[in-house]
Amino acid sequence: MAQSKSLVNTVELGRAIRRKREEAGLSLRDVANETGVSASTLSRIENGTGKPDADNIARLTGWLEVPIERVMSGQPEGDESKAVVYFPQEPTPSIVEAHLRADRNLTPETAQALSELFRVAYAQFSQPGATDRERNRRK
Repeated sequence: MAQSKSLVNTVELGRAIRRKREEAGLSLRDVANETGVSASTLSRIENGTGKPDADNIARLTGWLEVPIERVMSGQPEGDESKAVVYFPQEPTPSIVEAHLRADRNLTPETAQALSELFRVAYAQFSQPGATDRERNRRK
């Protein structure tokens, strides 16, 4: 019996949850309280061993503030093409990460590293008043 490919990229979902949780300094229990998804389910998703149901996927993508389509894989086995759907309400680092992951010229590891570099740079330069500070340094 052939194993069907999951339509949800649970590895990507798990990475996104862990990243947001750690950046916000939240525990699994904190996220569970905010999302209604149990801490044990969150742990399994973060570790890549859990397969969330549709309700949990909706809750988690809502908490992540990304569209459900962002975590859907849906490509047939062996099809490496990945369409990037742009949703204006998404944070810029998430949009850039999606584009990097879709770039066929980058390995998944390279795309992940570039994404993390962009997140750090974006956080540094998108601070309120950052442009004013930069202008004052140049004077």
